[in-house]
Amino acid sequence: MPPKIARLAGLGAYAASGGIVVFFLLVSWASRHTALGGMTEAMSWVTWISLFVVAALLIVVHIAIGKQLMYMGKGGGPRGV
Repeated sequence: MPPKIARLAGLGAYAASGGIVVFFLLVSWASRHTALGGMTEAMSWVTWISLFVVAALLIVVHIAIGKQLMYMGKGGGPRGV
């Protein structure tokens, strides 16, 4: 992969991490308990915890891939993770 493309792909992986955080916050806001209805408080907590675990794992993977791509963008070859 050309270094310039690898660098852009690495930056895209970091940007995807930000998108995952925004999506998590949006779903957390939408699933909160309100006075007019919504989910029960216990179900809201279950939703937040389960989404946090999935989002955290996805962010870790995107950061690892982003680091590898940024290293390749500096002219380095593939390396073990």
